[in-house]
Amino acid sequence: MTDQPETIRVAESRVACDGADDIPGGAALGHPRVWLEIDEAGFVDCGYCDRRFVLIGGPADTGAGGNAPDKGVSAG
Repeated sequence: MTDQPETIRVAESRVACDGADDIPGGAALGHPRVWLEIDEAGFVDCGYCDRRFVLIGGPADTGAGGNAPDKGVSAG
């Protein structure tokens, strides 16, 4: 069994990641906030926490099944 990185489906091609979205107490327990841009592949991986952000409707979008929660993350 392998632990796969978290996959988050997003509606916008520019996303921010601080590694602490679901951690009570926030960014102090995550990593520095970085802005990531999804390219023509339809996804981008965070270099700190390995989260994968997949653009909804893009070439890498496999739907809501499996390990792809739809968090509706926006660029703000």
